[in-house]
Amino acid sequence: MLLKLLLLLCAQRCEPTELFLTVSPSQPVEGNSMTLTCRVPASQPPLQKVGVQHQFCFFKDVSVLRPSWTDSPELRVPALTRAHSGSYWCAARTAEALKTVRSRRVQIHVRRVPVHAVSLDTRPPGGRVMEGETLVLVCVAAGGTGDITFRWYRGALGSPLGEKTQPSLAAELEVPAGRGGEETFYCTADNGHGPSLSGLVSIAVGIPVSQPVLTVKAPGAEPAAGEAVELHCEAARGSPPILYLFYHGDVPLGSRSAPFGGGASFNLSLTADHSGNYSCEADNGQGPRRSEVVPLHLTVPAEDGENLPPAILEGLLGSLGLTAVALIVCCWLKRRAGRRSARDPPRSPPSPVLRESTYLNSAAPVQQQPIYENVNVVSGGEVYSLVYHTQQERQSAAAPSLRTRVQGTDPSAIYSRVNTTSTTDDDYEDAM
Repeated sequence: MLLKLLLLLCAQRCEPTELFLTVSPSQPVEGNSMTLTCRVPASQPPLQKVGVQHQFCFFKDVSVLRPSWTDSPELRVPALTRAHSGSYWCAARTAEALKTVRSRRVQIHVRRVPVHAVSLDTRPPGGRVMEGETLVLVCVAAGGTGDITFRWYRGALGSPLGEKTQPSLAAELEVPAGRGGEETFYCTADNGHGPSLSGLVSIAVGIPVSQPVLTVKAPGAEPAAGEAVELHCEAARGSPPILYLFYHGDVPLGSRSAPFGGGASFNLSLTADHSGNYSCEADNGQGPRRSEVVPLHLTVPAEDGENLPPAILEGLLGSLGLTAVALIVCCWLKRRAGRRSARDPPRSPPSPVLRESTYLNSAAPVQQQPIYENVNVVSGGEVYSLVYHTQQERQSAAAPSLRTRVQGTDPSAIYSRVNTTSTTDDDYEDAM
């Protein structure tokens, strides 16, 4: 018993009466780590004696840092934050816990790195968004530690849009794009050392194109083949640049660009094939819009049959067909009338064969007989007839017995106009 008491007194006499705590680095920074070491002054005996084992424990304010009692006199604290600032101290004891020695308190202040080099980015990139779309504003800090509060503002006067606090160097905010035009934005970042501002960023808010209107400008009221017309397409609203495409039906004719907005024109030399429907299309990257259909009818000269539109050709062919049918019916009626005349002989005898007339001695000469024929020349309601007659010489009374033959007969022809509706044999005789 006496021996144990002597050993205890020796141990107490050999234990250090004071500890102190060191911090490395001496000015810890947020995001980095620090190391705590429990030491004894150089004037004091070392803690580790031969045959005696000690344990150590580290404290912050009134809390024990985990793990509690360990065999190592050092403790490493990773990824410091501002919450790690406070009062630290350490304690040491023997394995038998016969005596505990503690250090003095050390005040540790975890230093933050101020936020710096703040910038504002946008998504979609390039600072352009269409009306009605969502714009993403991304606020980025090149450096800074701890929780950072980000704030976004619209316009140079700073109309607030929103804020976020998070332990990162970047944050983003979604805002609806305004109406067409240009808007400006900026953001700030602050981790306790004062806000750091970004520069102003201009955002162009584009306007989708409206439905374009197509107009056809021709020299006259009715364009004709061989003339030139101007197709003009224009959208009332839409951010430039705008691309216009021109169509004949569904066949593309060409395109024109309007880099500063407004409309565009396309010149076209007309042929007969250019009759039909025309339209145009406008597009500024947000989807094309098609105009209403504009019909174009061409006037083609009558002698230019090859260039006649199909509708006119069909009308002419129809008229010609009716005319041809009328001619065929007329010819058929005439032919039928000719056949009827063949069956019914004409009232006038055929052309006579001139005969010699022989007269005997006689006191009374022979009565002249007219001979006539129709020449079948019809003009309106008239028929022209050819009438022949012969003359004979009177013989003298001194030679009554002489038979004289009349020769050298000279027939005479007399033409007469006779109405076909009332012509008779007596009429022909009267014409003599």
